[in-house]
Amino acid sequence: MLVGCSETNLFESARPTDIESSELQLQAPQAGDPIAVISTSMGDIHVVLFPEQAPMAVENFTTLASQGYFDGTIFHRVERDFAIQGGDATGTGKSGASIWNNSAYPNETSALLRHYSGALSTANSADGSISNFSQFYIVSTPSNSVGSSAEDTLKQAGLSESVISTYRQVGGAPYLDGLDTVFGQVYRGMEVVDAINAVKTDDNERPLEEVQIQKVTVSTYDPAADAASSAAASSAAPASDAASSAVSSSSAAA
Repeated sequence: MLVGCSETNLFESARPTDIESSELQLQAPQAGDPIAVISTSMGDIHVVLFPEQAPMAVENFTTLASQGYFDGTIFHRVERDFAIQGGDATGTGKSGASIWNNSAYPNETSALLRHYSGALSTANSADGSISNFSQFYIVSTPSNSVGSSAEDTLKQAGLSESVISTYRQVGGAPYLDGLDTVFGQVYRGMEVVDAINAVKTDDNERPLEEVQIQKVTVSTYDPAADAASSAAASSAAPASDAASSAVSSSSAAA
């Protein structure tokens, strides 16, 4: 499917816009699909969710979001050219929450969902003591991150040409497939993910200036509303300018 000409380009800014893929994650959301908007101090990230493939992960995320758990939290970890990670109310990366008796739930891996750039996945705590709680990460690898050597490895592993082609076009972290639960995909706002991924960090991959998750809003996809939102975003300041302004304002407030 050629998604580059749709109103909901999966990857914007420096990302490729002429992606051809039949993979589930790379399809534009349809009316009624569950979505979430992660509103951050650097802009909005729009993700489509996959409850059929990852029901427990999606329910945990959407329920906590509806309860306001993520409001005012931060992206506590940013690893350049890999991922941005948040979802811990303590901001330490060592904790989290679960609606399942505050216990971890099983990994929900699916051959239909992979760690392409823009994938929304469950995360482990910083010390590895807990997994599949509220922490999540968004894959932010460059579009050229899966080279010929990695492609050969994927072929040897028996992956389909469709999967390999998609990794070739958009990049990702295929070595994580089957290890973490992918439960969503960015369909708009990847330039915000990239801006967050570019912030300066300390030696522990913690941003020097906090990047806040202001709110996570759960709803269903409405094509008309999304087109209006996209048009409004396009007429606003570029993401990089908005990001710089947001970080400066946050610093001044501190």
